[in-house]
Amino acid sequence: MNNWTETNNELKKTFVFSSFKDAIDWMVKASVEIDKQNHHPTWTNEYNKVHVCLTTHDEGNTITQKDRELAQALDTME
Repeated sequence: MNNWTETNNELKKTFVFSSFKDAIDWMVKASVEIDKQNHHPTWTNEYNKVHVCLTTHDEGNTITQKDRELAQALDTME
């Protein structure tokens, strides 16, 4: 997992792209894997950046293997 930080029981990373369109395109592409894993992040878009926060709500808002697996999958889409 490249450049993810663990704070307050959350895995966080900001993905940076060359343009707003590239950021949105990545979100659309990532949404397919996110839905496949049925593990939905909290994420926001700010122009060419996508801020992603992963935690497992069903496990008391803590980091689990589900979060680590999704983080790895998102890294491969960069």
